[in-house]
Order: sequence, then C-alpha cells, then structure tokens
Amino acid sequence: QVQLVESGGGLVQPGGSLRLSCAASGSIMFSIYVMGWYRQAPGKQRELVAEITSGGSTNYADSVKGRFTIARDNAKNTVYLQMNSLKPEDTAVYYCNVRGVAIEYWGQGTQVTVSS
Repeated sequence: QVQLVESGGGLVQPGGSLRLSCAASGSIMFSIYVMGWYRQAPGKQRELVAEITSGGSTNYADSVKGRFTIARDNAKNTVYLQMNSLKPEDTAVYYCNVRGVAIEYWGQGTQVTVSS
C-alpha cells in the first residue's frame, strides 16, 4: 500500500510564502520515480506545477517559474514545494504525485488559499 500525505497548506496573504511537504510511504523505492506537485482550482483542470526526477532535474509551469522551488529528500521519501510571492491565482488544491513507467500515485490534496 502506497500513501502520499501532504501538509503545509493554508491561508496566506498575497506576496506571502508557504512550504508544502509530501511524505511518501509504502513498498516501492520512491527514489527512482518522478515526484511532483499538481494543482486544481475550482472549475479548472488539474495542472502540473512542478516535478523533479530521481536525478534532481526539475520542470516548472511557466506561471510559477522564479517563485516556486521543488526539492526532494530521498532518504525521507519526501518532496517539498517552497512557494514564494504567492498570488491570488495560486489558490487551489495542491496534490502530490509520484509516477513511473507503470505506476502513478496521488495524495489527497491540501488547500492553498491566497487572499487578503
């Protein structure tokens, strides 16, 4: 059984920061898979925010480049998303994702709300 548990969401003012964490557990070797963050705003499709490969290569959505940073700690099976200079349009449910050639797992999501 694989579980992804997100934490760190909440309410923040525009310009503020949040750090999301996703702790993975289960009987797979997470260090070899791509780990990432997606988000889904009300009425919109789920979209990729950022992802990081086993080797540390990263990929970001254009809308978050320069503001968000993804990192992983393979020893802890954890992926992080540091979000700075948050904007109201960043408001969404953020989901952790782990994927490989034949597997894909999702977390339950954590709400991020950017509002004054």
